[in-house]
Amino acid sequence: MKSIPLEARLIAAAIYFIAAPFIGGLLSGVDRVISARMQGRKGPSIFQGFYDIVKLLSKQRNCVNKIQVMYLGSFLFFIIFTGALFFAGCDLLMIFFSLTTANIFLAVAAASTNSPYATMGAQRELLQMLAYEPMTLLTAVGFYVATGTFKSAEMLTQIDLPAIVSLPGVFVGFLFILVIKLRKHPYDLSTSHHAHQEVVKGISTEFSGPVYALMELSHWYENVFLMGIVSMFFINNNPWSILWSIAASVIVYLVMILVDNTNARMKWDNMLKNTWIATMVLGALNIFILHIFK
Repeated sequence: MKSIPLEARLIAAAIYFIAAPFIGGLLSGVDRVISARMQGRKGPSIFQGFYDIVKLLSKQRNCVNKIQVMYLGSFLFFIIFTGALFFAGCDLLMIFFSLTTANIFLAVAAASTNSPYATMGAQRELLQMLAYEPMTLLTAVGFYVATGTFKSAEMLTQIDLPAIVSLPGVFVGFLFILVIKLRKHPYDLSTSHHAHQEVVKGISTEFSGPVYALMELSHWYENVFLMGIVSMFFINNNPWSILWSIAASVIVYLVMILVDNTNARMKWDNMLKNTWIATMVLGALNIFILHIFK
């Protein structure tokens, strides 16, 4: 089968770089509107996220120390780099390692402020990473076992049936950790996208103005990338599969909003226990069975 041309892969990465903030901002707006409706409120405009970013960027920069800005800038850079690698069709292992690097920079940025609340948020962020990293690794391994390659561009041309057919357990396991990555209840321990949930907002307590805007923009890029991973489960060598993969990503995002609004926050030990059980039962068992019978 023919591989995707390099030019097309570079164009896809460039489109991600330009379009992801707008798509991510709209996803954030949809999240806030639907959440408000579920709670019996009118809610903000769907474009409220963009208004917030513009307002934050217009404020005077007031940061605890200069190194904090460098760490947050590195967080944004590696998030964009991760998404660009993915949409350019690069190695999934390298993509997930880049994502891990980005989140380490976020935790270090919070810890560098010496604020007890931000430091606690940084510690919880590292706990969340400890919970979801095994499943991200198993996701990459699952795609390799199903397609015979780690490169996301080659995966699209190697299979006649979508990966969801052979990786249903890995898919459900990935959805389990997606709750953590999207910072949804019940596993939004380090910080939340809803400011009213805590007096201080965990890992982002000491971020304000343009510095806080960097973090919000990074999450928009990250959310688009995560939806791209979801779509990988539904894409095959049929070009029309792109349409139902987009539809599946939209449905998954709506399910995440529903989960967020129907659950209370859990403790960190419950998060670790539940996530590791889901990883072993759903992810590892699915890959083992696929490897045996393939």
